[in-house]
Amino acid sequence: MRKRVLRTKLCEMLGIEYPILSAGMGPNLLGEETGSPVDLVVAVSEAGGCGVLGASGYTVDEMREKIREIRQRTDKPFGVDILIPKKVTQFGDPGGGEMPLSEFLKALPREHRDFVRKTKEDLGLPEVEVMIKPDLTTFLPDKAIEVCLEEKVPLFCSGLGNPGFMVEAAHEAGVKVLAITGNTKNARRMAESGVDLLVAQGHEAGGHTGRIGTMVLAPSCIDAAFPIPVLAAGGIGDGRGVAAALAMGCSGVWVGTRFLATKEAGGLDSVKQNIVNAADEDTVVGTMFSGKTLRAIYSRYHDAWYESGLESLPFPLQALIASDLIAAFNEAKMYDYVGGFAGQVSALIKEIKPAGEVLMDMVDEAADILTRKLPESVTVE
Repeated sequence: MRKRVLRTKLCEMLGIEYPILSAGMGPNLLGEETGSPVDLVVAVSEAGGCGVLGASGYTVDEMREKIREIRQRTDKPFGVDILIPKKVTQFGDPGGGEMPLSEFLKALPREHRDFVRKTKEDLGLPEVEVMIKPDLTTFLPDKAIEVCLEEKVPLFCSGLGNPGFMVEAAHEAGVKVLAITGNTKNARRMAESGVDLLVAQGHEAGGHTGRIGTMVLAPSCIDAAFPIPVLAAGGIGDGRGVAAALAMGCSGVWVGTRFLATKEAGGLDSVKQNIVNAADEDTVVGTMFSGKTLRAIYSRYHDAWYESGLESLPFPLQALIASDLIAAFNEAKMYDYVGGFAGQVSALIKEIKPAGEVLMDMVDEAADILTRKLPESVTVE
């Protein structure tokens, strides 16, 4: 069978065959995982897309090791995604060792500590000592950026925040910069800051997400950021979504949930299965996981948090509460309290497959739609 061709300006810019990037996904820190973030990056890049390593769960040194491991396993382009919070909260001494999460919880407001204690007592949860690494990239974003530039990663991705301040240094190192936005105002601001690529992430997307749907957000960002190439994210899980994004004028797509439900992706089997089992109304947006709006598959933890009546703490303090409780839920195998981050596109995902197969299925279906398989109800002259 002849190899399909699906190319845009994005492909030329990044040196890839297909305009499909996997959203940055990092290590699962709270339980055994099948696959790994590096496995997924390599699989997507080797298949002709661009795999992106989510580095927020790694220390700065671990991130460097993963970058070098990726390079040992593939000569294809790849990206690294870190979070750049507006205000960096440092936990412990970056030069010191790991510290128990329980120590940091003591510094949180009493009512939040009481919520954690009461939840554990009511559900009979075990005490699981989670260790916090003070040199995570999220706590040391400047150091993480420095390493990415030293390693000359092909693509630097800012999963949170505007990376405009480091664009000049990135370009000097031969690194391209991608930013993610959930509204037109920030799209314009990021484009003016000099980024090379922009992801317009719609409300449908899993993980941290905004309030505007992809079908409205993507063309609005294209107009606002022109001539910066824009990728669509949110609600894209097959070739139909890819074709729709290209038809809107996007240069490519940024795909998370569909690649999370693959054999190579790092993550709990229970979370991957939740994606396969999910219906179109089974994901919800809340702030109980990180303090920022985040879409995940509904779980009983959502109910427990909302029934508490508490306000979420700022990022990343709220993540301390979620990390402590989710570790206990996992240890107790109470998976009905652990839904997992995922987008509305979960409803279209029916099986866990190899990432390379997922990518090629997207390419084949999109190419068919764009060349000859428009619905019968559509007439084009």
